[in-house]
Amino acid sequence: MVLVLQILFVSILACLVGLFLIGLSRKVTARIHWRYGPPLSQPFIDIVKWFSQTAVSHGKLFDAGMIFSLTGSVVVVLFLPFGGICPLSGSGGLLVILYLMLIAPLGIALSAGESANPHASIGVSRKMQLAFGYELSLLMILLSLMTYYRTVSIVDIVETQIQAGWSLVQLPLVVSGLAYLLIMPAIMGIRPFEMIQAPQEISSGPMAEYGGKFLAFATLQHAFNIYIGLSLFVNLFMGGGSNAGYFLIKLLLAFMVFQVVHAVWPRFRIEQAVRYLWRWPALLAFIGLIIVWVTTS
Repeated sequence: MVLVLQILFVSILACLVGLFLIGLSRKVTARIHWRYGPPLSQPFIDIVKWFSQTAVSHGKLFDAGMIFSLTGSVVVVLFLPFGGICPLSGSGGLLVILYLMLIAPLGIALSAGESANPHASIGVSRKMQLAFGYELSLLMILLSLMTYYRTVSIVDIVETQIQAGWSLVQLPLVVSGLAYLLIMPAIMGIRPFEMIQAPQEISSGPMAEYGGKFLAFATLQHAFNIYIGLSLFVNLFMGGGSNAGYFLIKLLLAFMVFQVVHAVWPRFRIEQAVRYLWRWPALLAFIGLIIVWVTTS
């Protein structure tokens, strides 16, 4: 019973935090651009509105892909510590989280591909290329952390940081932390890695065929994706949080840093994004892995 309550609590709170961050992102971006922006509650209003509208489906795979993507994101959330609460802490480690993170883009690809919309297909293609672009760096970063802390458990890594200090300030892990900072916007899907939707080019990509409940599901999946990217960084490099309040403060601080980048940086083309991801973050992640291996051997 306790496990069920933890699963519900973490899932709902992660969803609410993600939607709040989407609203905050619009507001902060607007203020940086000298605009007023929509209210912080706008994402919540949109979700309620879309669920009340009639949705058009393109087939069973269109429906199943969206559910598959959203479910994958929810499962990843359950592996991430939230202020001392981690429902599936004993069911896997960082490598399991890495594999599960690929479920969301695969689900979007199945769903949007069923619509046969060329804009959606281009957006899905970009999403998969972007995922494979940052996965290499992310894998090497996680290997550095697992080697340094000698565990695959993210809960153990957080507990060790509470005693010894943040990973981000541990000398052997500084380079790995910098590499994670460089790939974070790609994981979150914000500028300069916003080419998946690119309204000016491909009419919002996969979102072009979503309406009603499907658009609501896609927005919820995006909210979970933002939370996952930030939560991973906070837990792996900022010591997590001994309680939910402390954890959310760190999450918000990290979000504001990347939000400034999102507001002022222009969007990459997909070939520029992949070239960047396979060059600088991958190089730093590899150097960081070597440094950790040398210092711990």
